[in-house]
Amino acid sequence: MIGHRFLEFVPEKLSPFDKLFDLFKQLLTYTSGEVDEALSWLTELDKEYKLTTPEYGIGDFIQELKDRGYLKEPTDGSGGFKITAKTEQSIRQQALDHIFGKMKKGKGGDHGSRFGGVGDEASSDTRNYQFGDSMQDIAMLESMKQAQINNGIGEFAMTENDLIIRESEYKTQMSTVLMIDISHSMILYGEDRITPAKKVAMALAELIKRKYPKDTLDILVFGDDAWQIEVKDLPYLSVGPYHTNTVAGMELAMDLLRRRKSANKQIFMITDGKPTCLIENGKYYKNSFGLDDKILSKCFNLAKAARRLKIPVTTFMVASDPYLQEFVHDFTEANNGKAFYTSLQGLGEFVFEDFERNKKRTFRR
Repeated sequence: MIGHRFLEFVPEKLSPFDKLFDLFKQLLTYTSGEVDEALSWLTELDKEYKLTTPEYGIGDFIQELKDRGYLKEPTDGSGGFKITAKTEQSIRQQALDHIFGKMKKGKGGDHGSRFGGVGDEASSDTRNYQFGDSMQDIAMLESMKQAQINNGIGEFAMTENDLIIRESEYKTQMSTVLMIDISHSMILYGEDRITPAKKVAMALAELIKRKYPKDTLDILVFGDDAWQIEVKDLPYLSVGPYHTNTVAGMELAMDLLRRRKSANKQIFMITDGKPTCLIENGKYYKNSFGLDDKILSKCFNLAKAARRLKIPVTTFMVASDPYLQEFVHDFTEANNGKAFYTSLQGLGEFVFEDFERNKKRTFRR
């Protein structure tokens, strides 16, 4: 046989539950894991857009969520529903599909580097094809065998479900700290900046867990202070009435990376504003007006300290104010790191492309 025969593509029909579940997971991200609020929004959307049918309503959907282990009722009698670990993982997977699955090669994030790298080598492990996988990773012999098993040899046919991917193993390990700004400005000016940041964090965590299990990802948030959070906490993350203590965030990030034994370490920082706060002698020093020289000096010193420790900082700036971008420029120069001035829509692509690029090289200063 010469060439391939392509069959008619028949889109998969989603069940009523799956259609509502996709929307419900997105609403949970916006409501910071508040189930009752998400269900209230879903009910309002159903009234306006007729999402359900007489045979399958919101009540049936809630019952199926409980039956499938996505919702649980609190044992302390507080009422309402809570999402389970299964739901948290499903939300991360959805974020990964939405952000990583739609990526393609292009100009976004295409920055040169003076660093040499260690390439990746083929592994004996294989898995089924997933949307977003590179065509060059398809194991053709194994895929043809799979097609014969699935479809028979009388009239050979190959579909997407028959494709087998050969895994690659990177020679380097990476320890990443992701810093997320949760200051009040992340929801000011009529723009929700925290939800895209959460989605990127969840997707990056799921990618590392699935594709790079030997890597480490630590996540921290910074407002008036900085503290570490777990991956499971991401759906519940919300903005507080905080200033922006970039100094505390950098100090915690560097402390976390000092404990890691990986040869390659990096910091990703998602922020939209200038540093406005630090702690001196146990007291808060705050200045929300302009760029404070005292706070800036501390930030630049930490950027230089990270550079001496061979820890590059990549800043993803989601605000376009010129004076704020000037701070990011100076901070990046002090660290010899990188900065991306990106819209919220392009944030995921920038983070993933830079993470994948850094996976394939060893940092040398």
